[in-house]
Amino acid sequence: MAFITFVLAANYYLCQIAFYNLSFPVSDRMKELKHLNKYFKKYRFKLLVGIFITIVARVFQLVMPSYVKKSIEVVEDFIKNDILQAEAKDLLLQYILIIVGAAILSGFFTFLMRQTIINVSRYIEYDLKNEVFEHYQRLSLDFYKKNRTGDLMNRISEDVNQVRLYGGPAIMYGIQTLTLFVCLIPLMFIKAPTLALYALLPLPVLSVLIYVISKIIHHRSTIVQEFLSTLSAFTQESFSGVSVIKAYALEPKINAELKALANEGKDKSMNLAKVNAWFSPLMILLIGISNIFVIYVGGQQYINGEIESVGIIAEFILYVNMLTWPVAVVGWVTSIVQRAEASQKRINQFLQEEPAIVSHTAKETPIKGKIEFKNVSFTYQDTNITALNNISFTINQGETVAIIGKTGSGKSTILDLIARLYDINSGAIFIDDLPIQDLNLKNLRQAIGAVPQDAFLFSDTIKNNIKFGKENSTDEEVVAVAKKAVVHKNIMDFTKKYDTVLGERGITLSGGQKQRVSIARALIKNPQIYLFDDCLSAVDTETEEQILNQLKKESQDKTTLIVSHRVSSAKNADKILVLENGKLIQQGSHDQLNSVQGYYKELYKNQLSKKEK
Repeated sequence: MAFITFVLAANYYLCQIAFYNLSFPVSDRMKELKHLNKYFKKYRFKLLVGIFITIVARVFQLVMPSYVKKSIEVVEDFIKNDILQAEAKDLLLQYILIIVGAAILSGFFTFLMRQTIINVSRYIEYDLKNEVFEHYQRLSLDFYKKNRTGDLMNRISEDVNQVRLYGGPAIMYGIQTLTLFVCLIPLMFIKAPTLALYALLPLPVLSVLIYVISKIIHHRSTIVQEFLSTLSAFTQESFSGVSVIKAYALEPKINAELKALANEGKDKSMNLAKVNAWFSPLMILLIGISNIFVIYVGGQQYINGEIESVGIIAEFILYVNMLTWPVAVVGWVTSIVQRAEASQKRINQFLQEEPAIVSHTAKETPIKGKIEFKNVSFTYQDTNITALNNISFTINQGETVAIIGKTGSGKSTILDLIARLYDINSGAIFIDDLPIQDLNLKNLRQAIGAVPQDAFLFSDTIKNNIKFGKENSTDEEVVAVAKKAVVHKNIMDFTKKYDTVLGERGITLSGGQKQRVSIARALIKNPQIYLFDDCLSAVDTETEEQILNQLKKESQDKTTLIVSHRVSSAKNADKILVLENGKLIQQGSHDQLNSVQGYYKELYKNQLSKKEK
């Protein structure tokens, strides 16, 4: 009884380690994973079917050992001449068919089990990735300034994958283990209590050791994964900056740095491999000890007449081997739950981030294009730089306004505030005489065609990059706006023309071509408000003149804001705003500003003299 008490106590302690993690209370440890309850509820029917199938598969598996025992007993009875040869053959054939049938049914239900529970984990992964990505899209620009792209990608890929393992394999193997423990251990004690005791004695030790090893593996694999991110970032940066590396003959330096990183990565990977190497040998050793106990103790009991058949020894050897993976998996499942909890905590940190910019109304608010700034001031939170200081101006619907000023004067900030990428600190912005915060955010941004200063193109065809402005546009519309952006001839020079696939961030094109494709993307949208942020800086003055003439035709009834360093881009505007250090120092038409001394007149003279030279 003392030994039985020890085994039961060890198994109880094992379950505590596996499912409750003695270091923390259950509520604290599992609270992060409560976020997944909505998905478990969504797929509860599939999960319940999967759990039922798992139990059925394990029950059929339990049929086989007992019939192996019966088959050995038939052979023993035949040797003792207790049954005839024909009867022994019939019984053996019957038992073999039952064993084969049970194995087939167990395999079939195991297949169904994976098709339900593992599929559910994939559905949860899909839903969770979409939830994270949709939330990313709602977050404001400040969030992206504070967080690295690599970290954002890791949370939506690696962290979600760790959570998936909890939502599928952990549940599946957990149910398998629980079913076998509940059914098999009592069965073993009913059939041969002493033999069961010795057979199970090494298993708690195995599970505890595997649990400890799994924690070490988790810690070291995390280090390896983090280092791989560092290595990937280094190589990506090297590939992106290969032109600079070659121009400055930095290849030996970069190679030396990569070699040092590779060696460091090798050491970390070897540390992980050394721990992994203990896993299988420990399992084989302790299961081998269990089998030795079964054979030795069972043999002694058979010799002493305490058990009637050698078949029960074979049956128990099968039981022990059936318990091998479930016992080993206890530590593995524990590790999965720990990793999933840590990953879900990282995911929840971002999901709990509230967007700084939200729509305060669900009703439709059509945009016409009148814009008014009243005493607007704005300071960037991340840098504490005041970009605008008490700015006031009015732009009527259909007007073209140019914004001129030195670098850092606040020109681009005005465009960002009109698109409500940020909310102002003080003052008020009105669109069509309504406070910008009272407008439907989706309607506002749908009414804007923006061309940023740093033209961003996706790794897709030129045609599809233009179609981002209007998804259902025809090929004829794409060609038409490309001509207006004066980029059609350049595109036709490419081998695949509009079907040319651009490299990362549009690297296939020159700076001027990227800007013009971005302009075409804005034109095809046909919005009420155009925001051009120094989008002609990379084109020559002749091409600039052609594009400006086309823009003037396209924006007859549209409100247009053009940010530029060139007077040539601004002189034909209805109104020109001149900024300096976040303040509006001049405003008026080209003729008005050129007739008085000030920043604009000096800039015009300087650029005019350079052009004449």
